[in-house]
Amino acid sequence: MPELPEVETTRRGVAPFLVGQCIARIEVRQRGLRWPVPEALALLEGQVIDKVSRRAKYLLIETAMGSALVHLGMSGALRILGEPVPPGKHDHVDLVLATGKVLRYTDPRRFGAWLYVPPGEEPEQLKKLGPEPLTEDFDGERLFSLSRKRQVPVKTFIMDNAIVVGVGNIYANEALFMAGIDPRRPAGAIARERYLKLADAIKTVLARAIEQGGTTLKDFTAADGKPGYFAQELQVYGRKGQPCQACGAELREVRIGGRSTVYCGICQR
Repeated sequence: MPELPEVETTRRGVAPFLVGQCIARIEVRQRGLRWPVPEALALLEGQVIDKVSRRAKYLLIETAMGSALVHLGMSGALRILGEPVPPGKHDHVDLVLATGKVLRYTDPRRFGAWLYVPPGEEPEQLKKLGPEPLTEDFDGERLFSLSRKRQVPVKTFIMDNAIVVGVGNIYANEALFMAGIDPRRPAGAIARERYLKLADAIKTVLARAIEQGGTTLKDFTAADGKPGYFAQELQVYGRKGQPCQACGAELREVRIGGRSTVYCGICQR
């Protein structure tokens, strides 16, 4: 599933082609996505795109008449096409610009979304989200304060979008390793100083992943068609049974919240 760095990479890839351009039409070939694609999306036709922003793993294509709220789901991708290309089986939405260029949405599993947001309104999907991890609104003090008396594993805690958005499975594994924290530990049992270190690790891991274009997964490629490269730097995720790159101990794997969790029993306490 594309995580925050992959979505931010996509935003940066498509924004230069969209901002300042007029939407000629929006062609919806499949309305049965995660939520039905609304007819109201057509209100954006004839509008100039003012901005392409991101909130958590949602993209917002903003105009004076409202916004298109886009989610990539588990396997969705956006591509900029410079010339007409016949749509394939899984090409569900085309945003056609007056220039002739096309923003094409492809989603084999159809777990993504295209929704319409009226001007000045906040979509329901965004109302209960926590702060963005790379902003000043998120820090170790927030983690410490919200974790008190919480018995859930710390990995589950930092993956809660009400606590902080965008810390998906890959980056939770990596940040906890960088901070030296055992992912199984109860969130409420971790001291303030360790949460300060964990917040810094989350910021570092996500910023580095964004800089390198996201993590290479079988269902994700960037907007320019090139894969991300952060996977080359993964310290623990996907490395069960391999030696820890810090101490040499064999990396262990457990399931936390139904997700694969790889950690070092020596380096993480």
